[in-house]
Amino acid sequence: MNTKKFAPIGYGLLLLGLIIAPFAGAYPVFIMKLLCFALFASAFNLLLGYTGLLSFGHAAFLGGAAYITGQSIKVWGVTPEIGLILGTISGALLGLVMGFFAIRRQGIYATMITLALAQMLFFACLQLPFTGGEDGLQGVPRGKLFGLIDLSSDMTMYYVCLVVVVLAFLVIVRTIHSPFGQVLKGIKENEPRAISLGYDTNRFKLLAFVISAAIAGLAGSLKTLVLGFATLSDVHWSASGHVVLMTLVGGLGTLSGPILGSAVVVMLENKIGDFGNFLAHLTGVEWFNTLGESVTIVTGLIFVVCVLAFRKGLMGELIAWLERRRTGGKAH
Repeated sequence: MNTKKFAPIGYGLLLLGLIIAPFAGAYPVFIMKLLCFALFASAFNLLLGYTGLLSFGHAAFLGGAAYITGQSIKVWGVTPEIGLILGTISGALLGLVMGFFAIRRQGIYATMITLALAQMLFFACLQLPFTGGEDGLQGVPRGKLFGLIDLSSDMTMYYVCLVVVVLAFLVIVRTIHSPFGQVLKGIKENEPRAISLGYDTNRFKLLAFVISAAIAGLAGSLKTLVLGFATLSDVHWSASGHVVLMTLVGGLGTLSGPILGSAVVVMLENKIGDFGNFLAHLTGVEWFNTLGESVTIVTGLIFVVCVLAFRKGLMGELIAWLERRRTGGKAH
């Protein structure tokens, strides 16, 4: 089976499933939250999976853009599309600043710079008056898109969210398959060779940072519009850890991996309590009722299992298996 020919079919089926999901009994707000995190993970994967730059500061782009969008819509009274644009631009600007400093170092030093700058933004959000401090920015109205489409309905908001996420994902796909994306892959595989070929690798890495941050900012802005609030958890370092987890579980360096990884992590966080109650009812073991309080333990256990058993992530291993079948077991 040719995996390249199979991919469009898989994406088409996924899109069809998302279109009909609300009519099949799925909760629209939950799926929208999942879509926002899938876009966030895809943006992170563009930087780590295709450029080789590990950022522990991606929560800054998600949360910073979330606050800007919330403030612009709630206080400044702008329309939702302007709020999303402002959030995306703020994410890009944060990425420009963070990338400017991070690309000047290699390895763990660059990663720690991103973490330090993100933590600076976290403490700023904690102290600034318009962010609401520990309570967050609450009561952000959805408003009317272009002044015409009322987003107060969850169904309307769902399909607007789906369109935005699909378009943003197509931007990521186009970026990866463009000549620019090929240079990014070359930098990841062998940066000295890319330099010897005449490429200004710092410029390419900085642009990758900005694009990744802008799309992560769009994810944060969309999340605020969907849920109606922005909180400190959006900009906390743990959100950066979550996106690393999503990407690695799904499959680093694959387009579909972050989508699957985000679905696994988000569903675990939201449904593990219900699953524990079901097991307790089925088996009579009361301990299962405590699973809802042990989400981080269960998530960590799954992460360890994936790292040990699925080194390429769930989608990475599936793609490798399909490739081995296509080549008769000769693929490495």
